[in-house]
Amino acid sequence: MRLLKLVPDNTNLHFLKWQWPTTIISVLLMLGSWTLMFTHGLNMGVDFVGGQMIRVTFTQSPTAPIAQLRGEVETLGYGEPIIQTFGKPNEISIRLRLPEGSDKDAALADAMAKKITANIKQNHADARVDGVDSVSGKVSKELGWTAFKALGFASLAISIFIWYRFEWQFGVGALVSLVHDVSLVLGLFAVTQMEFDLTIVAAILTVIGYSLNDTIVVYDRIRENLKKFRKMPLEELLDLSVNETLARTVVTSGTMLITLIALLLLGPKVIFGFSAALILGIFVCTYSSIYAAAPMLIWLKVNPTSFVPGEGSKDEAP
Repeated sequence: MRLLKLVPDNTNLHFLKWQWPTTIISVLLMLGSWTLMFTHGLNMGVDFVGGQMIRVTFTQSPTAPIAQLRGEVETLGYGEPIIQTFGKPNEISIRLRLPEGSDKDAALADAMAKKITANIKQNHADARVDGVDSVSGKVSKELGWTAFKALGFASLAISIFIWYRFEWQFGVGALVSLVHDVSLVLGLFAVTQMEFDLTIVAAILTVIGYSLNDTIVVYDRIRENLKKFRKMPLEELLDLSVNETLARTVVTSGTMLITLIALLLLGPKVIFGFSAALILGIFVCTYSSIYAAAPMLIWLKVNPTSFVPGEGSKDEAP
């Protein structure tokens, strides 16, 4: 029985032939993403701009009527609520942005909470309000700054690890890839104005991890080939390495995309942004491992002689 092969053996695609056009496209996309973030900004969610969370339990129901509740709360005029199960299936949390002016007048937030809880009790006799918590905008901004610092430190730590594990040129290449990938995902949210909350921060951290994984797989093969084919031109060696890891890249990315597209199309609305961020992340991570991480080794003039030849080293390509 023959196994299904998505990528034929001995592929010989000349990826690096397009390094300059793809580099120009990447730079333009990154500049566009950062320009949009500074001009339009991100549509920050409750986690980052302050908000109110109301916890409700439906004592006589096995599950909470989330879709019905979302429609009822939305008609009250306080914006679109974020409703999630909170513990058991009949326990939920309702999160909403604080009304404008609530920083100066706390009564506005109290009035909103009373109106929403009264509406829920009126429409659902078994609803029990377990608590109402408010988070000020100042606290949320501090949380947002902490989240962005976490993204920055994670990217830097990953680059230092790759620098230590390989050579400094590899560390710089990995950092450029990470900045590229994160910038384009942030650009998606600047363009679409989808809500940016802690769920999206989790998605970006996942993208950073995936980018690291993809880049290290390619870099590890490049390092092995630098030991084996010490006289091969670097651009040709990079093409060989990318082609040798292409089957693994296609299978890994493909299986991830099947799951994420299903979540995007069939999953609840609350994870739409999370799924969209990861889908774009898969594409840009795969792209950057080929057209950002690999060409950086040419531009930074990685030295093949710094890699000790291993067993089976050769002077020429097979």
